[in-house]
Amino acid sequence: MASAVADTGFDAAAIAAHWLTAYRAATPANDVLYAAGLDDPAWNAALGELAERTGDDLTAARERAQRHAEDIGTGFRIAGEGEERPWPLSPVPLLIAKREWDGIVAGIAQRANLLESVIADCYGAQTLVRGGSLPATLLTGSPYFLRPMMGLEPPGGCHLHFVAFDLCRGPTGEWRVLADHLRAPAGAGYALENRLAMARMLGGLQNRLNIERHAPFFAAFREGVAARCRRTDPRIALLTPGRFNPSYAEQAHLARYLGFLLVEGGDLAVLDDRLYLRTIAGLKRVDALWRRVDPRLIDPLAFDSHSAIGVPGLIDAMAQGEVVIANSPGSGLMEAPAFAAFLPRLCTRLTGESLKLANIATWWCGQPRECAEVAADLDNMVIAPAFGVATNVLGDGAAMLGSRMSAEMRAALLADFERRPQDYVGQEVVHLSTMPVVADGNLAARPFTLRVFAARAADGHWHVLPGGFAQIGEHPDARAAVMGEGNWSADVVIHGDKAVAPVTLLQPSDTTQLRRNPGTLPSRVADNLFWLGRYLERGEALLGVVRALLGHSISADSGAALAGDTVRRLVGLLVSAGAAPAPDSLSRADLTRFAEAAMDSADDWRGVRAINRQARAIGAVSRDRLSADMIRLLDAPYPVRGSALDRAGSLQRRYSALAGQSAEHMGRTDAWRFHDLGRRVERALTTLSALQALAHPQATSDDLSALLDLADSQISYRQRYLTGMARVPVLDLIALDPGNPRGVAFQVAAIGAHLAALPVLSDDGIAEPQQALAAELTAMVATAQAATLDLDALFAMGRTLGDLSEAVARRYFLHGSEPLRAAGLVVG
Repeated sequence: MASAVADTGFDAAAIAAHWLTAYRAATPANDVLYAAGLDDPAWNAALGELAERTGDDLTAARERAQRHAEDIGTGFRIAGEGEERPWPLSPVPLLIAKREWDGIVAGIAQRANLLESVIADCYGAQTLVRGGSLPATLLTGSPYFLRPMMGLEPPGGCHLHFVAFDLCRGPTGEWRVLADHLRAPAGAGYALENRLAMARMLGGLQNRLNIERHAPFFAAFREGVAARCRRTDPRIALLTPGRFNPSYAEQAHLARYLGFLLVEGGDLAVLDDRLYLRTIAGLKRVDALWRRVDPRLIDPLAFDSHSAIGVPGLIDAMAQGEVVIANSPGSGLMEAPAFAAFLPRLCTRLTGESLKLANIATWWCGQPRECAEVAADLDNMVIAPAFGVATNVLGDGAAMLGSRMSAEMRAALLADFERRPQDYVGQEVVHLSTMPVVADGNLAARPFTLRVFAARAADGHWHVLPGGFAQIGEHPDARAAVMGEGNWSADVVIHGDKAVAPVTLLQPSDTTQLRRNPGTLPSRVADNLFWLGRYLERGEALLGVVRALLGHSISADSGAALAGDTVRRLVGLLVSAGAAPAPDSLSRADLTRFAEAAMDSADDWRGVRAINRQARAIGAVSRDRLSADMIRLLDAPYPVRGSALDRAGSLQRRYSALAGQSAEHMGRTDAWRFHDLGRRVERALTTLSALQALAHPQATSDDLSALLDLADSQISYRQRYLTGMARVPVLDLIALDPGNPRGVAFQVAAIGAHLAALPVLSDDGIAEPQQALAAELTAMVATAQAATLDLDALFAMGRTLGDLSEAVARRYFLHGSEPLRAAGLVVG
């Protein structure tokens, strides 16, 4: 601390003590920081570290934490919204001592084992129902009870692999369970990202507090899933609903961190009761899925026949033991709040123990006595749907405080109790403990809940993530029922007296089999990266035409006008590309409006803005394949200020940065090959279009100069030829010179090299269609002569390029059932 004082000119310890004293003076006694006391070494260390980093400016600390979260790429989406929001991270972590945490861990492990036993019985012998411990209505009335799972023993013998629980800390410090998350528990990725951000924010805290690390938990989960697969070196995938899922960013981060393939239902196919991934090299076996898709949608043959995101036959493959699904479909049955009313008795019956972590008190209204108690005490209850879905009165399924119900709603609820009491539960109103958060430049107390995660390890035991994440209420009201959107999150730090050994998911170097093949590339991913390359090149080409229209790069006067015929041909390039409708005239004003339309066109035109939107959408589903810097460039706001020429220049610099990212930072894998292949195909096509428009037999100096601008070859040409503009030398440089990186010949050579390196489906040595077309195109360019190169030859090259692009799509971007019928199919 002394070094910080010397270097920065302030006393971090004094600042932390001031924060602590001021906070305690305005905070209730049930607050976690208040309860710890003024002399607690952990909280003093955390606040001191924060003061060392940011001084006494807590607003700056909050902004800094948020920047770290955004740099990592953390984001989430509210259902119904198209754009992601940044993940809200508080700079103040929640501190829990190891002794207290050990009690939580024991309670979580007990609860996870109890839920596993009840789920297994519900889908098996159903002794709990037959013995009267569970009402049959809890099964038959629940939308999450999946009858096709009856009698199906999951591979490895367990339904649950990864679970989450929402906990609350009561006014006297006791921990209780608010909710169970079993269907597709979300949030572990956010807990991991919170820890990464806070490690940057408060880097010295790890060693000062001996903080428990997250890596062993994720390693245990990965090993636990692998241990239940039949193959010793299994292929594991994370099944996502896609980029519009609220937690897609988290899923992509987890897949990358764990080394799982990020797949969608369309990437998968079942053949002979085995699950396969559609890849550029054929079908590849998948042994396990970490499911983040609604279980009712994962197999249209077994559950919802209208599902378009599932995998037909997946449950059959699971039934045969050929694929592990974590968690097993139907396990969400136990999420229903109605079950919470029965868990205490079930725990005693099945384990001989009481619950170590109690539920919040719950009364299921499907029982007459309990329903009467709830009706008589509405003002002191939270009313919630018994099965987590909408009811006649509660509408969208949200819980509601009885004391806040209008007279009309109260009457409607009591009437519905008479008709369908089984649809409701009453729960006690929980008053939460508070923790510090930065608000209005000060530390302020806000209520919080804690989401805790547990994973089944290879030995079958539960490992609990040391920390999870805290969700912090936006308002001081400490009732759990009012927690909702707009909350903050905080890292949760488990600290102790013993040093924590550094742990990583990386295996020891002497036990890891070396590999230079980066792994399997799904066809969908190859398709996305190919079109990302094409869209980026297409946008850059359109910007080049806009800039040529609005200002000539060689002229000393950047606003000098081109000849009318040249302008007309440039306009034709934009019109033929579908960027904008033709202008009324070639006046400067009309051309400016036309250029602006080509940049900012509406959805029914394929202008720069629309192309930019397409590229951004592909980036959104490629988070596990692209760097954070590349994602940020794709997500950058579209420029709206300045002249059209200024904005075109700004966008073109952004496209250049994206090209640099792909050229210098993407590994030379098949993923990069498809991205670069898309770039080369599009650049060759747009260059050929420019050649056909501007290199005609009667081309003028303006035509040729504009063509050199579009091909970014002005300097090359003028260094090589000092006699002025001539058609044949320009044609040779742009169409046929293999050393010009912006020319057609260079693109054709790169296309051929990529297709020669990509996998083929047979080993007979005969070229596949896309390779044959590349060879044909190479021959067309190699045998052409600039002096005799006419428009028909240029058109033929463009047509062959188009055929080649379609052949690439047919070969590698397989859709529907086609890969199951393809001759020479590779299965591995």
